[in-house]
Amino acid sequence: MSQNKLNGFLHFVWATFDRLPLLTEDIEREVYRYIETVCRDDKCEVLAIGGMPDHVHLLVRMSHIVSFSELMHHVKGGSSRLITQNLKPESYFAWQGSYAVLSASPKDIKKVIRYIQNQKRHHAEGRLWPEAEQTFEREASIPNKSVSA
Repeated sequence: MSQNKLNGFLHFVWATFDRLPLLTEDIEREVYRYIETVCRDDKCEVLAIGGMPDHVHLLVRMSHIVSFSELMHHVKGGSSRLITQNLKPESYFAWQGSYAVLSASPKDIKKVIRYIQNQKRHHAEGRLWPEAEQTFEREASIPNKSVSA
């Protein structure tokens, strides 16, 4: 049997429908835990997860058993069902259809982890990485200042 080795780090970003602030504090923790479980089930190691009420950042070490599009299908589909069926069945919730995926160099992993873990602070201070905040190519540009995570 062949042994595959994959040391690929991917930074995913996806948003709520119309960037509405739907990922509220009261459900954020459970949604993140669920996403971690999905990643583990797909044999991907979660290195960081964080975000804002209108989007999520996820850094994983990918597995060789799932493609990044399959992982996002599992994460977004399952978390949407969790929210609409269990956490907030009386409220509207949906993710945008699109997402961004950025490769991360092993030498930059600590910087990316800090950026994801400090999302709320970076947004409050306007210190963003524009390419890490857009979920699709034509999305309106987001104002930023340089950030050193």
